[in-house]
This record gives sequence, structure tokens and C-alpha cells, in this order.
Amino acid sequence: MAELSEFKISWISVLTESVKRLNPLYLLKTSPIMFIVELGAFFELPLVFYPSPYLGTWFYVDVFAILLITVWFSTLSESFSEHEAKARVDFLKGLEKEIVAHKLVGDKVVDVKSSELRIGDYVVVEQNEYVPQDGFVVEGEAFVDESMLTGESEPAFKGKGDRVISGTKVVTGKIVVEVAAEPGRSYLDKMIALISGAKRARMRSEIMLSMLLLGLSLIFLVVVASLYFVLGAFGNYPDPSLMISLLVALMPTTIGGLLPAIGISGVLRLASHNVIAKSGKAVEAAGDVDVVIFDKTGTITEGVRSAVEFVPLNNYSERDVAIAAYLSSVGDSTHEAKSIIELAEEKGYVPAKVLVEEAMVASRINYTPSKRYGGIVFAWRGGKRVFGEPEGQPLSRIEKEILAMRSLGEEVRIVKGAPDAILRLLNIDKDPRIEDIVRTIGSRGDTPLLVAFNDVLVGFVVLRDRLKKGIRERIHELKLMGIKTVMITGDNPYTAASIAKEAGIEDFYAQAKPEDKLLLVEREEKQGHVVAVMGDGTNDAPALARADVGVAMHTGTRPAKEAANMIDLDSNPARIVDIIKLGRSILTTRGALTTFSIMNDIAKYFTILPFIISTVVPQASFLNFLNLYNTVTAVLATMIFNAIIIPLLVPLAVRGAGFKVSTFKRLLVRNLIVYGITGAIIPFVAIKLIDTAVAWTVYGVIHW
Repeated sequence: MAELSEFKISWISVLTESVKRLNPLYLLKTSPIMFIVELGAFFELPLVFYPSPYLGTWFYVDVFAILLITVWFSTLSESFSEHEAKARVDFLKGLEKEIVAHKLVGDKVVDVKSSELRIGDYVVVEQNEYVPQDGFVVEGEAFVDESMLTGESEPAFKGKGDRVISGTKVVTGKIVVEVAAEPGRSYLDKMIALISGAKRARMRSEIMLSMLLLGLSLIFLVVVASLYFVLGAFGNYPDPSLMISLLVALMPTTIGGLLPAIGISGVLRLASHNVIAKSGKAVEAAGDVDVVIFDKTGTITEGVRSAVEFVPLNNYSERDVAIAAYLSSVGDSTHEAKSIIELAEEKGYVPAKVLVEEAMVASRINYTPSKRYGGIVFAWRGGKRVFGEPEGQPLSRIEKEILAMRSLGEEVRIVKGAPDAILRLLNIDKDPRIEDIVRTIGSRGDTPLLVAFNDVLVGFVVLRDRLKKGIRERIHELKLMGIKTVMITGDNPYTAASIAKEAGIEDFYAQAKPEDKLLLVEREEKQGHVVAVMGDGTNDAPALARADVGVAMHTGTRPAKEAANMIDLDSNPARIVDIIKLGRSILTTRGALTTFSIMNDIAKYFTILPFIISTVVPQASFLNFLNLYNTVTAVLATMIFNAIIIPLLVPLAVRGAGFKVSTFKRLLVRNLIVYGITGAIIPFVAIKLIDTAVAWTVYGVIHW
């Protein structure tokens, strides 16, 4: 998320809204704890006019003001959080400016408004220009400044196939972008719609926590009231102001005042990961997920087959296979053909320049479902002529043979396709050696393409639906968090087993139908698991709708996106880890601040109670182990600390208490140690310092 300093927040609006939320009816509905604190302030007000000679009028005024400020700090944190969301919306809207786009029309470049672009258009974006609409890079390379969305100052490198977002700026380089979104439906539009509608819907766990805190507050109310009458039975009722202060000190006001900030931060932080959440329930459930079900095609894998290996035959080398496959793929726009060229280039198996030039003007044999093969037939441009060996690296066997036939003007045909189709084309009977290779490749879940040069078999190209980048590492992170991973696919068991093993997934289901995915989700939920499902196809829709957390790829089908309660705008299956981390971070933050708040309350209990008891039993003054100056300074110091701790912890509530990949047990221990101990120690130190400051301010005494 971009830093807050980039957003223009209207502090006048924040302050005005925070004052409006001091309405007792609003507090009763949204924050019962703060309602009780405000009620205590109202009870304190009459005491201002009928003060105790022992305490003085100014003491009651101070306590009244501090209690009211405590409530105001709570409403201020809530207003600040919601206005941060509104400021982000305004900031994003400011990026939706009309941009002049350099649209490619044939061989010409025509300047048009960005609002006139449509899906499939191609635009050129040069240095210091803004990307006019969401899309994918189809040509060129550039460094793009995306700080307006990510907050990262370092420009991101964008090359072929990478996604770019409207409003981002090309710092260096030049790219051609294929538009992938209609005007009004870009990433910015979706982000604006998400955050604009992100009124703080309270999550179930937040409501339950509020009820728990309210229950504790009511118990403390009964305890304080009972103490008042018990002490009165000894012949001396404590001052009501002291009892109100004790009640407020005991109540978990810290976590009660920070719950709104934690709630709204969840939606904002999820949006910063390019994920649209349709409900707060999904964000909450993400923290409890213990089973993740992945669809295979398009989620775990890229969804398209790519060349991963060259297997030679008949004394040809791997380089020979790569060069033959490369030449047969020149001019072929399919993904498989492009991947063959990319793999050959990656391995350094690039044909001689003259052969590539000849291939560009050669006759193509187009692939058809009936033929199941395609390729190229060279139509030599120079007729019969002897051609010397090109400069550069020594020629491979296949290159020498092709160039020899070129010099004679003889036809050269290179084809690739399904093994049985190629064998049938070349009138070759079944070959056990070929069948063994095909069986071996198929058992790994891969697809073999047989490559032939004229009537000679050169070798195989192995195609594989490759894992999406980073998915293996992310699945490992899920395991470290104690989360079970399951892959479900309609593919055969061999392919499913191979992909699951490569990705590190524990369990898999093969040859599954759409209803099987739904049944799997239902079965896991019946066993008490909280289930997350990731998918992109129409057949994933029932499972996405049933799951506690259903995440659809933005590139997926419309039914999938409508069924899911979250949409990943980056279509990155590894994003599930970020979603779960965020959910657990929210739970961790809430737990950490609750622990801190309760330990705070216990500490504050020992700062006021000794003075209340000593008014009836002077011998109990030894309970004042902090050696606070007197009743007035002790109460004021405690109330001041109780008020200021809320705004001091707002940044922690908004940014989160941090989350490391770990189990719930370890996180619990961490919370108890880090936030429990500090929550118990900080009040004693802070209250003693504030007590000393108040004593010096009021009485002119430095008391330690």
C-alpha cells in the first residue's frame, strides 16, 4: 500500500466525524465499552459542582475531561481509519486522468483518448509516458513506476507477458501493450469500488470479542459497585470519582477503542495485495483456514503446454532436435510454438541466420485436429546454388543436411505433431522404441511431439503444463503454517500425481467432475476444517461458492468470479498465502492487543485500588508499592495513561502486529510473552513517570 503521506486526508473532516461519534446512542451500538466510559464521564460531571474538599474541584474537572478524551481518542481512531480509506479512493481517482494513447492501427500510430481504447487494441508506451489502460506487454521491455499502488519506490521491470496497470509510468524503455480492460473496468476502477464500499462491516469474531469485553466490563462494574458498598460498611464510603476511575481502569478500554481501526485495516491491507474481498466474513475466515484446495489447470499450472525438453533419436543430438523444432515453429503464433523457440534460445540452440530467414518465407503446413501435425516446407529463394558455412558457431548435423539440400534446390520438409500422426505420415510401422519413449513421457504427465526431417525422425519435443512461478515456494509456506494442501483436477492420475509431487502438494484427486470438487469441500467442512478454494473455471464455481474462502482468478470465467467471495486481480494462485497471512495477521493483531489491554488493566488496578482501600484502612498504604505521590496524582496519572495509550497504539492496529509463518501455538506463546509482559510492565513505568510529572506540576514536588 502506498504510504499515508501520499494521501490527502482532511483532518477537519476526521475531527468533525470523531466528535459526531461521541453520540451515546452511536457508542452503545458500536462500542459498548466506550459507552460505559462516556457514562462514567457524565456521572463525573455533577461532582464538579459538589466537590469533595479533600480532592478539590479541579480534580473532578480533570477526571471528567480525561474520560471524555479517552472516548474521543477511540472515535478518532475509527474516523481516521475510515477517512484513510476515503483518502485512498480520492487518491486513486486522481490517477484516473485522461491519457493520450498511441494506438497501433496497421503500420501507423494514431493518437486517441484512453477512454476510446477497447480490449485487444495495441498501444505504444514510451519513456516518461503513462500506461493508458490495463493490459499485457506484447513487445519491448521497460522499467515501470508502480509506486502509486504498491508504495515501492523501485521501478518494476516489465517484459513480454507481464501485466501493466493504467496510470503507472514508464521510467525507461519502450513497450507495446495489448489492452485487456474496457474503460471503467480497469484495476483502478475495481480498487475504487472496493474501498468506496468498504464501510467497516464488523466481523463475527470481532462481534464475539466485543461481547466478551462487554461481559468483562459488566463483571468489573459489579465488582466495583460491590467494593463501594463493602468499604462503606466499614463506615467510610470512597469518593464516587475514585470508583469511576477504578472502573475505567479495569475495563478493557484499549482494545475496545482499537477494534474499529483493526477492522478497517483488514480491507485496506487486502486491497494492497490486489485482492477484492466481497465480504468481511471472508477476510475473517482467511485467518482460520486450515485446508486449501487448488484447481490444477490455470491455478497450479499455467494452463497451457510449454516446451521443457528436447529428446534426440537416430544419432541426432539435442541441438539437432531443437533446431529442427525451432525452424518448424517460425511463423507459428501458437503458444506451444513460441515456447519451443524460447526454450531453444534459452539453451543456445539457435539456427543459422540464413535458415531462419528462409523459414520466414517458407510454406507452412498448418496444424488441424484431423491431421494432428504441422510444420514447414522450404521454398528456396536462390534456386540451386552452393552456400558456404555461415559465420559463428559450427553447424549442427541437421543444419548441414538442410544447407546441403538447399544447395541442390531439393525440398526440405520439417514437421512436428502427435507421434502416431507423424509415424502414419512417414509410413513407419509401430516402433517399440518410440512407444517406450511416448509411454515414459506420458507417465510423467507430459505431452510428446515427434519431430521429423523429410522422412527421418529427429527426436521429441516434450511439452508440459508448467507450474506457475513461485507456487512451489508458497505451498511450502502453507505447510509451515500447518495448512493441508489438496489439488483436484479432471486430468488422469499420472498427470495429477506428477504435478502434485512437483508442486509439493500433499494430496490430490484426479479425474474429478465439478460435483466432486463441491463434495470435497463439503467433506472437509464436515470434518471441522475451514476451507479455502482457488479456481478459475466455470466447473470450479460450485466449490468456490461453498468454500469459507473462495478465491477466483481475475482471468477466470464469469461464473467463477460471481461464485467466489474474493477475486485475485493478479490471477496469481500464490496469492492465497498472502490472503491467509493477512487473515492471521488480523487475528494476531487482535489477540496481541487484547492481551496487551488485559495486562494493562491488571497493572492499572494496582495503581488506584491502594488509595481507595487506604481511605478506609490506613494500614493498607503499603499496597502503594509504586510510591505514587497521593490519591490525586495516582488517579490522574492512571487516567492520562489510559487515554493516551489508545492513539499511541493506532499505528500498530492499522499496520498489524506482524505475522511470521508459524503455528497458532507458537503465535499464542509469542503474544503472551511479547505483548503480555510488555502490557504488564509499561503501565507501571508510564504511570510512575506521569505521577511524578503531575506532582511537580500541581504541588511543585518531584516525588520518586
